[in-house]
Amino acid sequence: MKGARLHELFEKLAQAKASDLHLAAGRPPAFRVQGAVSPIPGTAPLEDATLRDMLKEIVDEVKWAAFVETHDLDFAYELAGVGRFRGNYMEQESGVGAVFRLVPENIIPLERLGLPPIVATLADLESGLVLVTGPTGSGKSTTLAGIIDLINRKHSRHIVTIEDPVEFVHQNKRSVLSHREVGRDTSSFAAALASALREDADVILVGELRDFETISLALEGATMGVLVFGTLHTSSAAKTVDRIIDAFPADQQGQARVSLADSLAAVVSQILCKKTNGGRVAAHEILIRTSGIAGSIREGKTAMIQSIIGAGRGQGMQTLDDALAALVTAQAVDVREAYLKANDKARFKQGAQ
Repeated sequence: MKGARLHELFEKLAQAKASDLHLAAGRPPAFRVQGAVSPIPGTAPLEDATLRDMLKEIVDEVKWAAFVETHDLDFAYELAGVGRFRGNYMEQESGVGAVFRLVPENIIPLERLGLPPIVATLADLESGLVLVTGPTGSGKSTTLAGIIDLINRKHSRHIVTIEDPVEFVHQNKRSVLSHREVGRDTSSFAAALASALREDADVILVGELRDFETISLALEGATMGVLVFGTLHTSSAAKTVDRIIDAFPADQQGQARVSLADSLAAVVSQILCKKTNGGRVAAHEILIRTSGIAGSIREGKTAMIQSIIGAGRGQGMQTLDDALAALVTAQAVDVREAYLKANDKARFKQGAQ
């Protein structure tokens, strides 16, 4: 919206090569640059009333009314010549707050993301459930966008993306894409997913598997022969399996294990680490479906998954700790950083002291 006061901050964010803009009543605006959040030099704390007016300027009346009612709002915003932003408004103790993440205008090809080579083969799958997991800001959306882009370049398929909000907008190449935004084009992830299963979709991307209904529909789609991608805020492949099963009522967990064992194709868990020379680099844990993985899920022996991944290097699998060790060996990450991010901290303890 022309003349909005936030536009100047968006422009500064892009110029500073920051990833996020943090706004909170009573505090000066802050940028996240290479993982660290710090106030923008020369800016003063924002009063609650001033910040509310600034936030109201870039959303329509319907969105603002929704925020006033629920105290939360997720949406996408585009500023010509600067970029596309994923915005979140929230109420907090000191007043209103907001975070804006800059979404790259151009989708980065999967080949340039530095992912393990096995990840590219996921674009060739015809069915199954593929989960990309990790904490907020770890690059899950960028990884999924790269995989969807590769499918779009290689295969003639109908791809449906369901997001809140839509982040990356893909142009039709060999495939035909439908982008659906929760709250704008559909009432919920579950409603859009149920609809996509009736719309002859070959590939469905679910922005977040956040509740039982969405998770159960994603599993159903994967067992029906659709290739389903989704994200979870879990830190390892084993915890991802547990999170999926725990979403089901106790009397349905046995059947859920069978469905997940039959349909789970891969889990890509990723975290970002500080590089020794500045910037950040991703470390990945990779699970690829094997008979051993499927058996462990079916029998409820998720504690065995980590050791199966460790022994599965020949099939493209790797543990997070092995990925961290490789980064240390390459001198991309120091031992202290690896120790802080590792699951088995004893492996890095001596060098981190």
